[in-house]
Amino acid sequence: MTLWTKFRDGLTRTRERLGLEVGSLLGLRTVDAETRERLEEALLSADVGPATTELLLARAEKLLREKQAPDLREALERTAAEIAGARRAAFEPGTERPWVALLVGVNGVGKTTLAGKLAHGLTRAGRRVLLVAADTFRAAASEQLGVWAERAGVHVVRARDGADPAAVVHDALESARARSIEVVLVDTAGRLHTKQNLMAELEKIERVCARLVTGAPHHVLLVLDATLGQNGLAQAREFQRALPVTSLALTKLDGTARGGAVLAVADQLGLPISVVGLGEGLEDWEPFDAQAYAHGLFE
Repeated sequence: MTLWTKFRDGLTRTRERLGLEVGSLLGLRTVDAETRERLEEALLSADVGPATTELLLARAEKLLREKQAPDLREALERTAAEIAGARRAAFEPGTERPWVALLVGVNGVGKTTLAGKLAHGLTRAGRRVLLVAADTFRAAASEQLGVWAERAGVHVVRARDGADPAAVVHDALESARARSIEVVLVDTAGRLHTKQNLMAELEKIERVCARLVTGAPHHVLLVLDATLGQNGLAQAREFQRALPVTSLALTKLDGTARGGAVLAVADQLGLPISVVGLGEGLEDWEPFDAQAYAHGLFE
């Protein structure tokens, strides 16, 4: 299955919704007031958001006026790809040993599942990976990560429920250095972005990483649930205040009719999207590709 096909399948619900509302307009070569209004309503219903909708339409109309696109569909696709891909960052280990990545976000966004998928992908690429169950607050969270670790064929470091998450990370990094582990993925507890004590715990984990491994954490991956749409923006802004977020992962993109939120996230947060989740299987994720996303949205 090609990357474009995966995005196309994952964006089926969003694309069908847009198609029902504006599919007949996409072959147009000009945009009048009525067409623009219908486009605005459709994009807002896909959770693109007011500011990003205005930006998308203004740029697409400019392409049409200047005859740089043959029709509205291509103008929207090209503009969406530019917005979504304006900033780029790959979730790719560097030369540091170990290379340490934190997965952060609120409860229920799919951090643990994504950690398992990423571990599987990195292992298949020949990396020695260690998973760290730093979510010691949620009942059975470490067991869940253990299941994913077994499926991915990697080791996992975990502790009893209620243990100090920073202490778990400390022990894991010591173990990683002793065993010449290349990549350490830390699955942190889902925390409400409004709970300052939990955010402080996350900052403590960051300090432990920095103390034990030079430059760590080398990547902070903020995981957002694509089905939440605009609500995810407020979450992300709070995490940005607490941590130097490197890039974003959008999960559950296959289960929402609000796939336009990807554009809002890329435009409003000023952060690159590096990973998208497109299903529940070990291989149901992809590095984010702005052109494949835009093609899958308006095809």
